Formats: sequence, C-alpha cells, structure tokens
Amino acid sequence: MALSEKPSGANVQVGDELPGRELKPDNVQLFLYNAALWNAHRIHFDHPYATEVEGYPGLVIAGPMLGDWLNQCVEEWLADAGRLTSIEYSNRAASYIGETLYSGGTVTAVDPASGEVQIEVFIKNEAGEVITPGVATAVMAR
Repeated sequence: MALSEKPSGANVQVGDELPGRELKPDNVQLFLYNAALWNAHRIHFDHPYATEVEGYPGLVIAGPMLGDWLNQCVEEWLADAGRLTSIEYSNRAASYIGETLYSGGTVTAVDPASGEVQIEVFIKNEAGEVITPGVATAVMAR
C-alpha cells in the first residue's frame, strides 16, 4: 500500500507506513490546549517563568498534546476503514515551542482473522530523535 493511500481491511500489511504529519505548535495553540485541560502549569504559558525559574529553553509542549497528535495520526490514516481501539505512549524528552515535530507510524502486526492491526507510532523532534514512542491498536472494518 502506498504511503498516501487509505487502508482497507484487505490490504493492510506489516511494514505499511502511516502518512507523516509536520507539527509546528505555537503559543496560542499550546495555551488553548492547556486551558481546555485546566492545566495551569506555568511552563506551558509563561515564557519568563519557564526559562528563568524552571530553566527550560522555552515554553514546554504538554505531554498529552503529543499523545493527541499520535491519535490524530492514526485516525486520519484509518478514516472510515477502521477504528482505533487503544493507544499507549510515553513522553521520553521535552519539546518546546519553536521546534518542528513529526508524527508517523508503521504497521507492525496484522491479524486477518480478527481484523486487528498494531501500529508503532512516534513523535520525532527536528534531530530525528523519537521523543514520544507508542503502540496503537486498531480494528479494521469488514
């Protein structure tokens, strides 16, 4: 299956890659995201506090935001061909406003009998380091 194709239950194979996404969050997106979560930690909206008090190089992108981007990556790939049933991820390194991040994934297992698909998902930083690895499970429509 080509990278840009949408999957169907019959043609998903181990090694298929999800279309990548380029992510460039800004201060407003980060602020609104954290406001929706009622996350008032100042490292996400107060630049002087984040840099001068906490010692970060900039505003810190919230970990749950990275997880939501992983969900979006899988959901956009699936479209109407299946549904996301679970996702697990872990934030391994901080990321900051001003960085460009990249999401994507690769199908690692397919069970034709159940239609279940496992996908290794990731968020990478500009250096190509995986900062948020994870595993998603989806069930393909029949």
